[in-house]
Amino acid sequence: MAETVHIPGLVLTEHEFAVPLDHARPGGERITVFAREVAAPDGRDRPFLVYLQGGPGQEAPRPSGSPVAPGWLGRALRDYRVLMLDQRGTGRSTPVGLLPGRTPRQQADYLKHFRADSIVRDAEFVRAALGVDTWSVLGQSFGGFCTLNYLSTAPESLREAYFTGGLPPVGLHPDEVYRATYATVLERNRRFYLRYPGDRDRVRALHERLDAGEVVLPNGSTLTGRLFRQVGSMLGMSDGAERLHYLLERDPASPAFAHDVAASLPFNARNPLYAVIHEASYADGHATRWSAARVRPAEYEDDVTLFSGEHVYPWTLSDDRGLAPLAEAADLLAEHEWPRLYDAERLRACEVPCAAAIYSEDAYVDRALSEGTARLLPRLRPWLTSEYEHDGLRVSGGHVLDRLIALARGHA
Repeated sequence: MAETVHIPGLVLTEHEFAVPLDHARPGGERITVFAREVAAPDGRDRPFLVYLQGGPGQEAPRPSGSPVAPGWLGRALRDYRVLMLDQRGTGRSTPVGLLPGRTPRQQADYLKHFRADSIVRDAEFVRAALGVDTWSVLGQSFGGFCTLNYLSTAPESLREAYFTGGLPPVGLHPDEVYRATYATVLERNRRFYLRYPGDRDRVRALHERLDAGEVVLPNGSTLTGRLFRQVGSMLGMSDGAERLHYLLERDPASPAFAHDVAASLPFNARNPLYAVIHEASYADGHATRWSAARVRPAEYEDDVTLFSGEHVYPWTLSDDRGLAPLAEAADLLAEHEWPRLYDAERLRACEVPCAAAIYSEDAYVDRALSEGTARLLPRLRPWLTSEYEHDGLRVSGGHVLDRLIALARGHA
């Protein structure tokens, strides 16, 4: 039964749906998917815009009305009511934790059902349950991967599709993806040390302490140097260089440093799906076999001051006490031959109006690979911009979404 709540400036309607864990076995185990419908007080009959969050493994934003947040929501509500989907395994949907009581094989078999293809099947289940003929979709980052799968599998359900920093490559091996993102992250490292040259010595000194096992995280994990280098993932965000610098200026012996490092690590036990399913998000008909670890540039072996980006490694799980219970399952998933996510022929024939914000120096989703995909979709209008980083939707207020709506409707 849906529950409606009125808060200043917004009407929120909460929905829960019992969906199959495996949509190919509709009579099997079921999980809950939660969705929050957000409308302006005078906009409860407007068409739906489904928001698909980045990740994988992260729930949708929690909206507020005074001020309206997230920042793009006010623009969206002028034309739509927004359905914020807590993707399976996250938020108020049946959560994925460490899956205790299951063998690694049972964990892996369960986790196979949390990629973009399953999320889109959930969205279709929800659309039918709500009695909606067609709706529009806004995909941020990994949410864009879901959106492209939607266009490949059920384009007849979509009125419009918007991508923000999330137009994935089609048919490429993950190795090609990670080679491209490593090149961007190495450039981000260069720029970071150009801005903060003193931080290179700080990082070298910190690694000496890490090698001696002197920093322990709040969960009891000893912080290793290779795990610490993953905080470089933040360099792809608009405020990432400053956040990293302010982290490095803290005393490594202080409790604040340990807590802030733990909060800055991109992969952690709060959202275990992000670590376990991340490489599989790029597996368009491939096994990943720990792609990011295999293609890591030689520079990382020679220079401990270089940070990595959105790259997950086997030691990401084994070095973190919170993720270690899923390490063996992650190894099994790395050997799994994943089915295709996208259908190039269907995309070439797709008639859904689309618009995509492609950030010219995106450290997470490579610009050139996104442009290649944009050329597949006959009604997609790309917007290549250097004005924003990967978090452009979040930091721009309503500007990015406003531009995408105008592009899709032929007004820009």
